[in-house]
Amino acid sequence: MSDHRRSDHQMSDHQENLLKIVDALQSEMIDFTRELVAIPSENPPGNEYARCAEAIAQKLKQIGLEPRVIEVPAPIPGERPGYCVTACHGEGERALYFHGHYDVVPHSVEGQFDPVVRQSNLFGRGSSDMKGGLASMVFAVHALRRARTRLNGRVELVVVPDEETGGGRGSAWLSRSADFGKGGIGMMTAEPTSGVIWNANRGAISLRITVNGKPAHVGLSCQGVNAFERMLIIARELEKLKCEIEKRETGFPIRPRAARRSILMMGGECRGGSNFNLVPGTCSFTVDRRINPEEDAETEKRRLLDILDRLRRDGIDHEVEILQEGSSSGVPEEHPFARRLAGTVESVTGKRAPFEMCPGLLETRFYAERGIPAFAYGPGILAVSHGPKEFVPIQNIRDCAAVYAMVAQAALAE
Repeated sequence: MSDHRRSDHQMSDHQENLLKIVDALQSEMIDFTRELVAIPSENPPGNEYARCAEAIAQKLKQIGLEPRVIEVPAPIPGERPGYCVTACHGEGERALYFHGHYDVVPHSVEGQFDPVVRQSNLFGRGSSDMKGGLASMVFAVHALRRARTRLNGRVELVVVPDEETGGGRGSAWLSRSADFGKGGIGMMTAEPTSGVIWNANRGAISLRITVNGKPAHVGLSCQGVNAFERMLIIARELEKLKCEIEKRETGFPIRPRAARRSILMMGGECRGGSNFNLVPGTCSFTVDRRINPEEDAETEKRRLLDILDRLRRDGIDHEVEILQEGSSSGVPEEHPFARRLAGTVESVTGKRAPFEMCPGLLETRFYAERGIPAFAYGPGILAVSHGPKEFVPIQNIRDCAAVYAMVAQAALAE
C-alpha cells in the first residue's frame, strides 16, 4: 500500500493475502463494471432486466458459483417481469448477505450507456448507483474463493431489480419468503455512500390524494364544486401536522443538521383542472412522509389517514392511493458488526468512515425487519448518482471489494 492509504489498523496475513488477490483481479472487476453499465436496465419501465440478470449469472458461473435466476411476475398485468439472481459461497447456518440492485434510473443524456474511463473514473449511468458496487461484491466472493478462505458459514449474494421503484419485482417480493435472510448475521449493500457508512435509514409512507369536485363554466361557477379549493383545505390541515412533525429530530447523525428533522412534504406532484375558465372537477397532490428511526411507522401512517378520514366525514370528497411504504431501521455504531465494518474500511482506505443515516429509503429495511444488522457502504458518490455525469472512482471499486472480502472472512471465521 502506498503511504497515503496506510492506517493504524494492522492487517492480518489473511487480509494481506485477500488484498493482493483483489489487486490482481482489479482489471477484470472494471471490465465487468463496464459490461453491466453498457446494459440499459432502466427503471422505469424495467428495460433489459433479463439481459442484465443473465450477465450477472454468467459471471457468477465463471467464478465457480451456481447462480439461480428467479423470474418474478409483474405486480400489474401487462408489465414486464423482474429477475433476481442469488448465489451462495460456503455452507452452514450462519450467513452474511451481500445485497445489490442492477436497475438504474433512466438516462438523462445520450451516451450514458457507453461506459468510458477518464482520469481514473468510470463514467456511465448506474456506475455509481450501483453497478460498480455489484462488481465489488461479486469479485469479493471471487477473492475469497481464490484465497481458499475457510468460512464458518456462507456468503449469500442477492442481486435484484426494482430498487429505484420500491422493490415490487425484487426485494419486496423476495422478502415474502420464509427463507429470506435465513441465518443472517449481517447484511451489506453497495449503495453510493460517498465514503461514509449508512447504519440507519428513514421509513416512508407516500400518498396521492385525489380530490373530487364538480366542473362548471366560470360564468356559472355557482353550479360547480371547486376541487382545487377543497384540496387547499386538506393541505392546510396537513400543514398543521407538518409543523408538529418538523420539531422532531433523529439521534442518528446526518448532514446538514437541519436534515435530522422528521419530514412531511406536500406537492411533489400536483395535477388538476383542464382550462383556465372551467371550475376544476378533480385535483390531486402527493404527500411524502419520511419517518425517522425513533418514530413508529404505523402510528405515523394512522395519524395521516385519520386526518383524511375526518375531512371526508366533513364533506371533502377524496380518494387516497398509497404509492409506497417502507420501514425505517437503525443499528447502533457500537454494534460488533458496525465496529468490524468501520475498522476494515479504515484498514483498506486509510481513512475513518463515519456513520450516518441515509436521507432516504434503503433495502437494508427488508433485512432489519428480520432482526439482521444491515449497513450500506459502497464505492459510488451520492452527489453524482442519477445525474448527467454519473461516475464511480475505479479505486473505490477495488477498495470496496477488499472491504467486503475482509469483513466476510472475519465475520464468518468465528
